[in-house]
Amino acid sequence: MSLFKLFTFINKLAKFEVIFMFKRIKEDIAAVMERDPAARNPFEIFFLYPGVKAIRMYRRAHWFYKHKCKFIARAISQKAVRKTGIEIHPGATIGRRLVIDHGVGVVIGETAEIGDDCLIYQGVTLGGTGKDVGKRHPTIGNNVMISSGAKVLGPFKVGDNSRIASGAIVLEEVPPDCTAAGVPARIVRRNGAKVAPLDQVHIPDPVSEQLCRLECRIRQLEKALEEKEQDKN
Repeated sequence: MSLFKLFTFINKLAKFEVIFMFKRIKEDIAAVMERDPAARNPFEIFFLYPGVKAIRMYRRAHWFYKHKCKFIARAISQKAVRKTGIEIHPGATIGRRLVIDHGVGVVIGETAEIGDDCLIYQGVTLGGTGKDVGKRHPTIGNNVMISSGAKVLGPFKVGDNSRIASGAIVLEEVPPDCTAAGVPARIVRRNGAKVAPLDQVHIPDPVSEQLCRLECRIRQLEKALEEKEQDKN
């Protein structure tokens, strides 16, 4: 292939990538307009919304990451963190029309995968437990909502159309069409129906429960010791 043909090919490829990227940006803005009642117009979203800016910079970083330019990819990623407070590893795989609402404190790990039409709020972590190698981060299905402060940790899947409640710590797979809540998270709704009542106020204290069990056990041992001493006398 001649140098001229190679240059022409690279030029066409670059134009295709630009067109593809602008199409994705347009979809991202439309998704925010649909999901955020505070959004007033596309220009405000494009220039002022940190979630849109973070996703836009992620897509650039991911392109470099796929083409083995990992230093440039991480440089773009770290610049996005400084500008938006949102950290998305350039190796993550993100589908179409992701909305990151507010966004400060969101962390998305290297092997995380996110499907289409998902909604993520501030303080969410899609991370690992430190015990896995290779695939270390979760796979999020389509149309999943992860509420503020939730932590999804490990290489398992959160099924399509599921919901993760605020502050939940998810450590195992969530089936499709379910709602997970609590620490650690458990399924509280399945296909819209309650699975078990969830009381977020009167949560049992595991330390207090363990102390009570130990106290009962001590009393039993003391009673057995007294009976043994009486038998000797």
